Amino acid sequence: MILDEIVAHKQRELEIVRRNMPEDDLRAAAREAPTPLNFTAALNTRGKGTRIIAEIKRASPSRGDIQIDLDPAGLALAYARGGAAAVSVLTESRFFRGGLEDLRSVRKAVSIPVLRKDFILEPYQVVESRAMGADSLLLIAACLDGYLLHELLACSRKWGMEPLVEVHDRKELALALGAGAQVIGINNRNLRTFSTDIAVSLSLARSIPPDRVAVSESGIHSREQILRLEAAGYHAFLVGEALSGDEHPEEKLKALRQEKCV
Repeated sequence: MILDEIVAHKQRELEIVRRNMPEDDLRAAAREAPTPLNFTAALNTRGKGTRIIAEIKRASPSRGDIQIDLDPAGLALAYARGGAAAVSVLTESRFFRGGLEDLRSVRKAVSIPVLRKDFILEPYQVVESRAMGADSLLLIAACLDGYLLHELLACSRKWGMEPLVEVHDRKELALALGAGAQVIGINNRNLRTFSTDIAVSLSLARSIPPDRVAVSESGIHSREQILRLEAAGYHAFLVGEALSGDEHPEEKLKALRQEKCV
């Protein structure tokens, strides 16, 4: 399955990365990074319009190339002008054509929180995320057991970051809640089949405790979908392909937030 292939590749890649950047050096760089912005607060601000995490994505296994030659900093600035609550940057290199340099350039360009979206499998990557300037990072329950998820949550908080913990079904949601996740992302895309349906978010909404920040991810293309998900209790929405592949991302984002372009 594609998820297993991605994880196996990431594990091999990490062996090389560790040799090139010892963890002690990485920790030193992380300590010098600016204080992380409050990702959770950016998503949980009631009464200030729809909160969207706008994603920078060059490609995906399901769609192929989206916009390989995009300018990450320029796109992030367009998102900020469009009212994004945060920017998500895909840094996985083989299947999504991203990289840590994309994350670094976005962090320098905008003053809103930046989420690192990748396949995080060990604490080394948490430190790496902070060293590159990430304010939060994605933890995918489908790739982790309960012990490792708990460890990665604790490590992230130690470095001042509250992760977005992504789940797809009730079993993964129970795993995330059991580990103490505060920001829960319901991925409408099944990472094993790459089929997408927002009914996944709608079916799991009532199982998310009201004291958690609920995020619906993937397959969101219209204002009508957002209104349905907001009515179900979602605080924020991660939108990727609908924005990264659009010729006018700022205007598309405003339309999703139902703001007039000026």
